[in-house]
Amino acid sequence: ADAAPAAGAALVAAATSGGASAATPSGQTTHVHDSSGVVLLTQNVVATMNCAVKLDLMHINSQTRNSEYNPQRFSAVVLRIRQPKTTALIFASGKVVITGAKSVQDCRLAARKFGAIIRKVGAKDAKTDDIRVQNIVCS
Repeated sequence: ADAAPAAGAALVAAATSGGASAATPSGQTTHVHDSSGVVLLTQNVVATMNCAVKLDLMHINSQTRNSEYNPQRFSAVVLRIRQPKTTALIFASGKVVITGAKSVQDCRLAARKFGAIIRKVGAKDAKTDDIRVQNIVCS
């Protein structure tokens, strides 16, 4: 019963202390903790971005590929890109949530790409300089 909390504590310690980090061919980040030898593999990075403008979600959905918008079901456009393989939830307030990246660098790149898409379809003043990593999931 006590093994699970101890394993979780070891993962947190490995993620926050010294050790070697590297990227796999798929772009995932690995981290090896010095003393325990625990190897962490990044599975998902979640970030937020504020475009600082109000967005017309119907227009964004109609002008982009790989997007979904059903306002009765969910109040955001779901937009996917292939490289890096990520998904964005784009809200009318201008807030964007990016998920699915395998590294912080890929997440930041995806955020800039989603910002460029938003600007291209009409929100010319949309900003992409407020990208904040919110969560990193490792196993």
